[in-house]
Amino acid sequence: MQDVPTLVAQAREGRPRAVARLISLVEGASPQLREVMAALAPLTGNAYVVGLTGSPGVGKSTSTSALVSAYRRAGKRVGVLAVDPSSPFSGGALLGDRVRMSEHASDPGVYIRSMATRGHLGGLAWAAPQAIRVLDAAGCDVVLVETVGVGQSEVEIASQADTTMVLLAPGMGDGIQAAKAGILEIGDVYVVNKADRDGADATARELNHMLGLGEARSPGDWRPPIVKTVAARGEGVDEVVEALEKHRAWMEERGVLQQRRTARAAHEVEAIAVTALRERIGDLSGDRHIDALAERIVAGELDPYRAADELLAGLTGR
Repeated sequence: MQDVPTLVAQAREGRPRAVARLISLVEGASPQLREVMAALAPLTGNAYVVGLTGSPGVGKSTSTSALVSAYRRAGKRVGVLAVDPSSPFSGGALLGDRVRMSEHASDPGVYIRSMATRGHLGGLAWAAPQAIRVLDAAGCDVVLVETVGVGQSEVEIASQADTTMVLLAPGMGDGIQAAKAGILEIGDVYVVNKADRDGADATARELNHMLGLGEARSPGDWRPPIVKTVAARGEGVDEVVEALEKHRAWMEERGVLQQRRTARAAHEVEAIAVTALRERIGDLSGDRHIDALAERIVAGELDPYRAADELLAGLTGR
């Protein structure tokens, strides 16, 4: 058993090992998780959460590393959650070494953590919301969440971040993919990376055109900017940070930031409740009651919806 109050105090002091242990408790769904979340609750609400998404190969890790450098130059503490595909054998993150961000490994003002999706769809690890809370409570000014890069199912990041940054690259058909994936609806800032390649201007124009075809905006509504970068050389990164900060200021001015964070908390509560319900249903998997319901469905005596109603009635009555 971990000494949770001590771990939280050490995390507040910026000790990486304490932060790592807290996130491990989250990922492992530890019995102490409730105690951890209760201890962290009064310490959260200060970090600015930026989600980075896009197709594989657009340079998400390189862009994340460049953003870390920019925020560190501004004197901010930065946390990075790099969500990776899961190993089918160990369940661990396949890209856990995060080679592209190794330059920040020795910086005490930066905390980098790889998290495995473990089969969770939507490009995020199921434990990401609680891990974000750990980094927030640990004093990070900015938390960057880099998603897997799974394409069309990658829109979940919009429900976990204050600002969602969508990366595209020329020559990859990303304009079409953007329309298919629904990321034209979730992006707050668009970045055309690898802008030194042929076709970068055309990609930016195509994206701008498609954004213009979207839903009508009222005066004062946020118009997502399109920024061109060469993240590997650090070019355009300051402009990206400026766009992110402008979006943050716009949200704070109009109360949108509070709305997004409230919606995020509601989504998290719902997810926890659904997980608990699934566990209780799982406990019934060998129960004679659920088998009896299944037999009645097969016999045509009961439809699946009424059976589910009976099952839920039994669960809530327990």
